[in-house]
Amino acid sequence: MLRVDSIHEIYWEQSGRADGVPVIFLHGGPGAGTTPAQRRFFDPEAWRIVLFDQRGAGRSRPRGELRRNSTAHLVQDIEKLRKHLGIDRFVLFGGSWGSTLALCYAEAFPENCLGLLLRGIFLGRRKEVEWFLCGLRAVFPEAWNELVSVLPENSRDDVLGSFSQRLFDPDPAIHLPAARAWSRYEGSCSTLLPSPETLAAFGEDDMAYALAKIEAHYFVNDNFLSENQLLSNLDAVTHLPCAIVQGRYDMICPMASAYELHDSWPGSELLVVPDAGHSAMDPGIRAALVRTTEKWKSTFDAARPC
Repeated sequence: MLRVDSIHEIYWEQSGRADGVPVIFLHGGPGAGTTPAQRRFFDPEAWRIVLFDQRGAGRSRPRGELRRNSTAHLVQDIEKLRKHLGIDRFVLFGGSWGSTLALCYAEAFPENCLGLLLRGIFLGRRKEVEWFLCGLRAVFPEAWNELVSVLPENSRDDVLGSFSQRLFDPDPAIHLPAARAWSRYEGSCSTLLPSPETLAAFGEDDMAYALAKIEAHYFVNDNFLSENQLLSNLDAVTHLPCAIVQGRYDMICPMASAYELHDSWPGSELLVVPDAGHSAMDPGIRAALVRTTEKWKSTFDAARPC
């Protein structure tokens, strides 16, 4: 655990090769947390693998805490962890919200970055949030109906506002049903084909509570970003290598954002997986990510400490 302020301490772990190429894994959500399976994107004989749970998520404490929890705080936590571990420069590996956070950190501290491997691009814009909460109804009407079934009919025109009221309520009898509905909705729409395992993971109360509450907190606050902030500040990072892995049928973070990022970043590589959705565990996404880390482990071998 690393204490980052008077309220928060974050869980972190290292695995792989102590003198390997450093990579930091940024999980999605915000609020999802990390799992042991996420180490498996990296060859442990080549990479120094760093996973951590962002404020309020996973094993970080206190779980679901919203005070002092913003994008800027998370960026500073990455920097504190980098210094704590004595790492000079590292590769940023992030998917979904993790891609947002990777771009935020890299634009703030480009000198600390070797490159960015991004998946399921989310640029934190209002239209992307609106698509997730409302637009997905066109593709997953049954999942959307289950989502809003916990809301009174007269409050379903403002999905985010209505859910926020419930998710931020301290009474578990109010916030837990809303959290379960929100999290199951996200899990239902994440994979190309129905995945009972994914749905079960998203349905666990601990996961659902942190994920739904923190996501709603960030969405209500426009992800603590100005509109198009990440694209507007790309000049700070376009000298760095960037690979973008995107499922053609990603419904959570549709491909338009990935294409826009690629088009705005000269020299970036866009790897479109034709038979995949949003989840990093969709087979095609998983394979593309591993192929890229296999290629990059020799590219960045010189980054290892002497």
